[in-house]
Amino acid sequence: MSHATHWRAKLRDALMAARKDRDATRVAALRSALSAIDNAEAVDVRLDAQSSGTIAGGVVGLGAAEAARRELSDDEIRELVRAEVDERMTAAAAIDTTHTERAASLRAEAAVLTGLLGDV
Repeated sequence: MSHATHWRAKLRDALMAARKDRDATRVAALRSALSAIDNAEAVDVRLDAQSSGTIAGGVVGLGAAEAARRELSDDEIRELVRAEVDERMTAAAAIDTTHTERAASLRAEAAVLTGLLGDV
């Protein structure tokens, strides 16, 4: 099992539990972490296949537009989660005086994500 698969399974299990508990903060944080992993695995495809000419960016041939997703290491995934934590903490600090409830929510999401770093 790859690191990304392991992380994804743990995050999905935690997400299901959070949804059952109706914990909106945990749900938002876990969805964000899953999305960050999915986005980081996407590859920027530069195709050398023959252009279809009909559709902009379209290519001709079975499977010509397919590309394997990147395999992320455990360290790369942890760095993504840390970046999500940092993003929330920075945003919370920026709006702390004007939107205290939202800032508290962002800090709570950051705490959920920080907890994940030790669990997985």
